[in-house]
Amino acid sequence: MYLHVGNNQNIRTKNIIGVFDADTATVSSITKKYLSDADSRKNVLFASEEIPKSFVLYRDRGGVYKICFSQLSSASLIGRIGRFD
Repeated sequence: MYLHVGNNQNIRTKNIIGVFDADTATVSSITKKYLSDADSRKNVLFASEEIPKSFVLYRDRGGVYKICFSQLSSASLIGRIGRFD
C-alpha cells in the first residue's frame, strides 16, 4: 500500500520509518541537525509549497533514508496508514 502525503506524492507504507509533527519534532537541536544534513544531501522532498505540518522519514527503493514534508497533519497521515492495516 501507499500513503498519499499530498500533491500526488505517494510513499510505500512498508518503507515508512516514522511520521512526525513538524512543530514539535523540530524543537530538538538533534532533529534540526538531521534535517539540515538530509537537505544538504538532497534527501528532502516537499509535497507542497505550503507550510509543512508534518514530515515522513522513509527508505527509498535504493535503501537511502529520505524525508518528505507534507502540508497534512501527522494525525491525518497516521490515520490514513491505519486504514490499511
